[in-house]
Amino acid sequence: MTTIETGPRVEDLGVSDHTLASIVLQAKRFDAIVPESDPNDASNESDDREVDVLEDQADNPARYELTAAINGLEPTEREALIALTWLGRGDYEPEQWEEAKSVAAERNNGSAARYLTGIPLLGNYLEAGAAALGINITDAETEILTHDQNPDPTRSTQ
Repeated sequence: MTTIETGPRVEDLGVSDHTLASIVLQAKRFDAIVPESDPNDASNESDDREVDVLEDQADNPARYELTAAINGLEPTEREALIALTWLGRGDYEPEQWEEAKSVAAERNNGSAARYLTGIPLLGNYLEAGAAALGINITDAETEILTHDQNPDPTRSTQ
C-alpha cells in the first residue's frame, strides 16, 4: 500500500471523506475508459474477453454514474470538488484553498459534472488536492471497496 504524504489538515473541506472517496473511485473508473477500438465489432460478449467494458460506448455506464454522483451533491460540495481539482493539478496552493473555493463558487460556466468529467485524471487530481490539504482518503476508499454490505464498490455506503 502506498502512503500519501499530506499537508496540514483543513477543517472545512466542504465534502465528506466518504463522499470524496466514492467520487474519486468513480472518476478513476471513468478515467480507465479508452476510445472504442472497433465500432463495427461483430463479435459477441462471450468471445471478446470483455474488452468492450473499457471502451467508450454509448451503453458504458461509467460516465453516467460519475455524472449522476456529481449532480447528486449539494452545490457547495460540487464547488469543493472543482476547487480540489484545481488544487490537485497545481492551479492553486494549499494556502489559497479559500480563494479556490470562492472562485469555484463564482464559476458560472455550465454543469459542474460536465466540466469535471471533461478533465483527464480527475480522480488523481482530487486525491492530490485532498492530500495537499491534509486529507488522506485511502481508508475511506478501502472501506468502500471492501465493505461486505456494499454490492457495488463504486458507491459509498455512508
